Amino acid sequence: MDFRRVPFDHPDAVKLNDQVQAEYHLRYGDGGDATPLGPSDFDPPNGIYLIAYDEDGTPVATGGWRCQDTNGEGNLDGDAEVKRMYVIDAMRGRGLARRMLAALEEDARAAGRRRMVLETGTEQPEAIALYTSSGYEPCGKFGYYRHFESSRCFAKEL
Repeated sequence: MDFRRVPFDHPDAVKLNDQVQAEYHLRYGDGGDATPLGPSDFDPPNGIYLIAYDEDGTPVATGGWRCQDTNGEGNLDGDAEVKRMYVIDAMRGRGLARRMLAALEEDARAAGRRRMVLETGTEQPEAIALYTSSGYEPCGKFGYYRHFESSRCFAKEL
C-alpha cells in the first residue's frame, strides 16, 4: 500500500470524498457530512490529507487531520481532528483503516499536536470499534454535530 500526501481538492480525494458522503447519506439520510472543510484545513504543518493507493495505483482509502484549538465548538488547544476516514468496500477488513489512523496520529504528533479527536456517529459501529480498539476514549462533544444525539466524540492523547 502506498500512502501519499495529497491536497484535499486532489481529484482522487474528491472522488473518495464523494463516496464517503454517499455512504453517510445512506446511513443517516441527511445528505452527508455538513462539517465545513476547505483544502487549506489540511495544509502542513496544520494538517495533512492522505490517500492510500493499491499496487495498481487505485485510490482505496483516505483520511486527514486538521489543527483545532480552543474554540466555541468544544475543541481544546493542541487538538488534531481526524476527518474523512474512509476505506472503499472492496478493501475493508484488511487493517487499512488502522494503518491510516496510525499514520495520521504519527504526523499530528510530529506537528506538535497533543490530542487526536474525532467525531463519528451511532450508525457507524465499525468506526466506533476501530477507534476504541485503537485507544480512543469518549470525550466531550465538539464540532458541527455536537448537539446531535447520534454524535459520538472520541479522543486519544498523543
